Amino acid sequence: MQKIRLLINPRSGIGQSFRSLRTAVDHHLEGQDVDVTYQFTQSKEDGIAKAKRAVDDGVDTVLVVGGDGTVSTIGRVLIHTDTQLGVIPAGSGNGFARHFGIDLQPAKAVAQLAHGQSRNIDVGVVNDVPFFVTCSMAWDAAIVRTFEKFPFRGILPYVFAGVQEFFDYKRQNMRVQFHDGETRELVQPVILTIANLTQFGGGAVIAPGAKPDDGEFEFVCALQRDFALVLANLARLFDGSIHRIPHVYTRSARQICVEREHAGPVQLDGELMEMDAMVNVHVKPQALRVLVPQKEEE
Repeated sequence: MQKIRLLINPRSGIGQSFRSLRTAVDHHLEGQDVDVTYQFTQSKEDGIAKAKRAVDDGVDTVLVVGGDGTVSTIGRVLIHTDTQLGVIPAGSGNGFARHFGIDLQPAKAVAQLAHGQSRNIDVGVVNDVPFFVTCSMAWDAAIVRTFEKFPFRGILPYVFAGVQEFFDYKRQNMRVQFHDGETRELVQPVILTIANLTQFGGGAVIAPGAKPDDGEFEFVCALQRDFALVLANLARLFDGSIHRIPHVYTRSARQICVEREHAGPVQLDGELMEMDAMVNVHVKPQALRVLVPQKEEE
């Protein structure tokens, strides 16, 4: 018998539609040899504890009902275990779900995952903290923080967030060294994103070439001197062509060391964390089992 446990973030907004979610689970898993349990996470620490308990209980699949932050919190516990991660999106950005083509309506997502497939994906690690979607540490990190506060999605809130954070973001020079020895001196970068998956979330595609299981990241960078050009082309985030903007530098890498002038926030899967001036990023190849739709889009 397969054990499936749903870990639900009640602050994600799913509370009002929990009954329909449960109805969808019952309907799509009817007749299958499964044992389904439901738990609500009361805090980040509670979510971690319940994820650890799921692993100890021999749960085969943990279905996280929440946004990218909750997905990362729970998913970090499941790295290098036999318990696979499934995502029923109920957040604001939903970058993980969007990358894999998981429907943003929870009931439809359940239908997809009920007949989904398992695969192993890479995990990024930033100064010992894992991430699954994106890591950024310049103006692009600040944008995500402000964008998440908007009640709607699309290009307009990104523009508003970008303009607001343009005045608040503390610029600094950075030095980046890649695994193959290439070094770049970056004068006040405004975009510095390391992407494991394609999405920022909310439909913004920061790294259209990112693959979840190739053992590499996509590095995306643009400098302050090119800010006007980047802002004028911000709509390209939503058609997957940001890499075609002149002066936006992209490349693949397995390991990246970023030396900043001073410590500051780093965005990991939609959440900001304070980190040292030295930021080391590396990949754990195919370290996490995930449940995704049969015909996901890369």
